[in-house]
Amino acid sequence: MIEMHVASDKDELGRQAAALGAQAIRDELAHHGAAAIIVATGASQFEMLNHLVAAEGIDWSKVTAFHLDEYVGLPESHPASFRRYLRERFMAPLKNAPTFVPVDGEGDAAAAVKRLNRQIAGQRIAVCFAGIGENCHLAFNDPPADFDTEEPYLVVDLDDACRQQQFGEGWFPSFDAVPRQAISMSVRQILKSELIVLSVSDTRKAAAAKAALEGPVSNLSPASILQTHKRTVLFIDPPAASQLTRKG
Repeated sequence: MIEMHVASDKDELGRQAAALGAQAIRDELAHHGAAAIIVATGASQFEMLNHLVAAEGIDWSKVTAFHLDEYVGLPESHPASFRRYLRERFMAPLKNAPTFVPVDGEGDAAAAVKRLNRQIAGQRIAVCFAGIGENCHLAFNDPPADFDTEEPYLVVDLDDACRQQQFGEGWFPSFDAVPRQAISMSVRQILKSELIVLSVSDTRKAAAAKAALEGPVSNLSPASILQTHKRTVLFIDPPAASQLTRKG
């Protein structure tokens, strides 16, 4: 069962999500001397990242941050580049920057996947920061998502609902400009995380939140798989929670 906290607004949502994730990182560093985490992008992560980079008591130089997903064929110079997003919003504000393992799909995507799979193999992931899409995707695992592959990263096709969301959020000048493929962390790899911190906001995510929390576990609603995870904590604002039967 997904643990849920309804925050008063987006900033409070981000503060609470960052606080839980930061404590998980501190605990991992205290017990293991190093920590590996997964960082996400998109509008759902703005406030969380603002608070996370301001968190005290973390030696970021001992942290390795794996990137969740990236478009195929998109240069880092593009405003929608997720690795650019993370360098600017996550890496740049930190004095002792972590080791960043970006997803780079600009060149040979298959070669990039192989490289990423080698880099993450055997890593204990202390915390995965994530959101869900309007189509209930998890990372870029659009419906029907592959729930079976054990490969850590894979090349995926983006469905029209996902591409429309990216255009609607203003990342691209037109729908046709949104790439049709991405490199995404797989569902099974995400589920290996010790803790998943999920940030979900806005009315446009309400139906997806309901499907993820209260619907059946189905690859047609990919984020519903988090119902089976050992510790997923959801931070959600009232608009995104508006269709839920559960209130906490």
